[in-house]
Amino acid sequence: MTTQKLQAVVFDWAGTMIDHGSRAPMGVFVEAFATFGVPITIEEARGPMGMAKRDHISTLLAQPRIAAAWAAVHGAPAGEADIDRVYEVFVPMNAAVVTDYADLIEGAAAAVARLRARGLKIGSTTGYTREIMAPVLPIAAAQGYVPDNLVCAGDLAAGRPTPLMMYQTFLDLGVWPASSVVKVDDTEVGIAEGLNAGCWTVGVALSGNVFGLSPEETGALSPEEFETRRNAACARLVRAGAHYVIDSVADLDEVLDEIEGALARGERP
Repeated sequence: MTTQKLQAVVFDWAGTMIDHGSRAPMGVFVEAFATFGVPITIEEARGPMGMAKRDHISTLLAQPRIAAAWAAVHGAPAGEADIDRVYEVFVPMNAAVVTDYADLIEGAAAAVARLRARGLKIGSTTGYTREIMAPVLPIAAAQGYVPDNLVCAGDLAAGRPTPLMMYQTFLDLGVWPASSVVKVDDTEVGIAEGLNAGCWTVGVALSGNVFGLSPEETGALSPEEFETRRNAACARLVRAGAHYVIDSVADLDEVLDEIEGALARGERP
């Protein structure tokens, strides 16, 4: 029996490779709901992060407080047409601001270069639509990040937490089995995407949605606040099922060594 080797790493985008703190969509969700007279908080907006954005809006509208606020303003519970209306407002808003948050996370380009040196392919999936991603791709490329594929929300019949975007990535990259692939993501639903596809999963705690702060905001925390928030972020990703949790993609190499060792021992995710 041939020892199985890793073949690919599949990255999420916002909060994992770009946009430290996954901040681009947050204000837009708040602004989009405010357009319809329904205030939501940043914390509420972050809850379903990682989903396709229409699914994200649907999930928010199903939350009891937001559902009650919508019904109070509009005289009836939100239906499918209302989800579409919010989504139609959200997408152009998000596309307009996404380039302001397209900086690569520190160490991301170097990490990808090291993965390619190991002979690994680089895949990507995202909860963003192609319309939102279009202006991001050239900015990421100018900073040294060009993955081998891109699967967006809306490309397939369903997005996260289903494994369909991962399945498409397997086809795009020509890799199999799923246990030879690592999914790296900063959201619980993105970890679920990887688990449902049968992959190893690595949660990203500090740079992503769960921690939710910019590098400057993170640096302003007291040591006690930092440790409390970091522990909480790690715990959420562990509870989501992540096999490993790291601070950022810059720390991925050691985890890949551990996964390679597990595969050599015949272990599978």
